[in-house]
Amino acid sequence: MADLKKEIENRRTFAIISHPDAGKTTITEKFLLYGGAIQEAGMVKGKKNSRHAVSDWMEIEKQRGISVTSSVLQFRYEGKCINILDTPGHQDFSEDTYRTLMAADSAVMVIDASKGVEAQTRKLFKVCAMRGVPIFTFINKMDREARDPYELLEDIENELGIGTYAVNWPIGSGKRFKGVYDRMDDEVIAFEGADFRHEVKAQRLSIDDPILEGLLPEDQYQTLIDDVELLSGAGDEFDLKAVHEGKLSPVFFGSALTNFGVEPFLKKFLQMTPPPTARTADIGVIDPFDPHFSAFVFKIQANMNKAHRDRVAFMRICSGKFERGQDVLHVQSGKKMVLAAPQQLMAQDRSIVDEAYAGDIIGIFDPGVFSIGDTVCDPKHKCVFSGIPTFAPELFAVVRQKDTLKRKQFVKGVEQIAQEGAIQIFREPNAGMESVIVGVVGVLQFEVLEYRLKNEYNVEIIRENLPYEHVRWVENDEDDFDIKKLQLTSDTKIVEDLKGNSLLLFTSPWNITYATDHNENLRLADFSENA
Repeated sequence: MADLKKEIENRRTFAIISHPDAGKTTITEKFLLYGGAIQEAGMVKGKKNSRHAVSDWMEIEKQRGISVTSSVLQFRYEGKCINILDTPGHQDFSEDTYRTLMAADSAVMVIDASKGVEAQTRKLFKVCAMRGVPIFTFINKMDREARDPYELLEDIENELGIGTYAVNWPIGSGKRFKGVYDRMDDEVIAFEGADFRHEVKAQRLSIDDPILEGLLPEDQYQTLIDDVELLSGAGDEFDLKAVHEGKLSPVFFGSALTNFGVEPFLKKFLQMTPPPTARTADIGVIDPFDPHFSAFVFKIQANMNKAHRDRVAFMRICSGKFERGQDVLHVQSGKKMVLAAPQQLMAQDRSIVDEAYAGDIIGIFDPGVFSIGDTVCDPKHKCVFSGIPTFAPELFAVVRQKDTLKRKQFVKGVEQIAQEGAIQIFREPNAGMESVIVGVVGVLQFEVLEYRLKNEYNVEIIRENLPYEHVRWVENDEDDFDIKKLQLTSDTKIVEDLKGNSLLLFTSPWNITYATDHNENLRLADFSENA
């Protein structure tokens, strides 16, 4: 038991969230460099470069230089076993991101120092706030001209409604970026360059050290002294309890590209962030230190390895210890199974693991039995974890295969990609799968669907965009509610999802109001707990 407790206490599982181009993939790579998980950083910009970010594995990601799917990356650093959930920053991939955040215990929010809080950051923050996830902020790109640091803190507080505490403070920005003042250790970390691996010539100096005064131009030195005095006089005290409750965000300044402040941030983050947190199930709260194994599926990815046409279910372990070959219960099907070849992953690279603990993410070969939100547990201690919400798509299109002889491949491809959570598919009641309505969060997902069906399933498709912009799940019980008798506008469509749930597609908010006003008992929801 002592070993179990120690192993779980040393786990840290967090997601990295940001708006596109804030530098999230770069900071992820620097973490991996410090942990010795990779030897050289890939460059994510441009198609011609032969190196690509290690966390971007899908071919379309390499071509575009963006993160499309959520990668899982594990490494060790200073005695801690770290699981990073590298979420897609691209605005068109927030559905997968939402689900991945459900598996995290905390989040690192990366913000561009010249832009502050941006649209995508706001969306992702809301999902974290919904669960009270602790958020740590890294204000990146201080090596470029940046907004005033006080402005940036105010922006975070006003835009996201969360308190901030500056753990360190920047000395200048752009070409005049000289380092950071660490408020907790009361020292300045002055930088003079980097070798793109670890910081070099980083001097740690007391704020009243005469050497510091010689290192900084006079105006910067005076500004630093004034800032330190102002922060200590006017700023709030650091409150770790408020951090763990998601009410206060510790803020760090630095530059991921040139390594300014990244490793000090990682060290402090690992000290402040909590070990694996408890999860809610039908039998109550499941303690991560409970010796009985339990986990839930938060992501499914098909064809990670083209040669094997495989499908991997990603599981977040919630309690106890997992041992390779042990009997587990797949609660939704009621079947016992042996998870014979569990894998831990570094993007597309994988290794078989013999044991894993609460907080870890493992990949399991999926013969087609798992769905997102499923629970897997010790057969003698059955529980069911709360479902992962399905969020409403905003764009819709009818999709069908060009070649009618490839119906089987089309149906298989569309269903598998939908089960991964990359798209949502609907059909008219009692209709077959000759053509389906696809719902996505952003246009790029349609492109990914076409690309994957062609390259992985050898199916070309015809796509016709639909005018709908909103979807609502019908919450009424079908036994005492006839959906066909609803009074709806002529441009409202009744559909169902793969699990037979009824939904309504609307072209405008006015049509939603019309439906609720003209159908007294109609109950609609803009997301579904039944993932």
